Amino acid sequence: MANVEISLKETLTSIEGALGVALVDYTSGMALGTLGGGKDLDLAVAAAGNTDVIRAKARTMEHLGLKDEIEDMLITLGSQYHLIRLLTGRGGNGLFLYLVLDKAKSNLAMARHQLKRIEAELEI
Repeated sequence: MANVEISLKETLTSIEGALGVALVDYTSGMALGTLGGGKDLDLAVAAAGNTDVIRAKARTMEHLGLKDEIEDMLITLGSQYHLIRLLTGRGGNGLFLYLVLDKAKSNLAMARHQLKRIEAELEI
């Protein structure tokens, strides 16, 4: 089991092309922890904005009568991937991992696989 700080460090160092990562409470929009980012990538602002994305998708699924759960969401930009992974493990309800990847330096499939593994080891 890994705590939040260790998990964020592992995400940033073990996933090729990772630019920033955050653990976010989507009930409040608050980032519980961030690592990476920079002047062009404000992870606190991104955390709050992506909370709205999750809420909108959940509402849409409800209106459609879908009884499934969101595993992850991908937003593809010209030079970046933004990956949102909702946590489902122990104590993970209402939380998501938000990962920003450099599109040219990352392997999206591997990043999704590694983020799922990191989620499984995360202790909240």
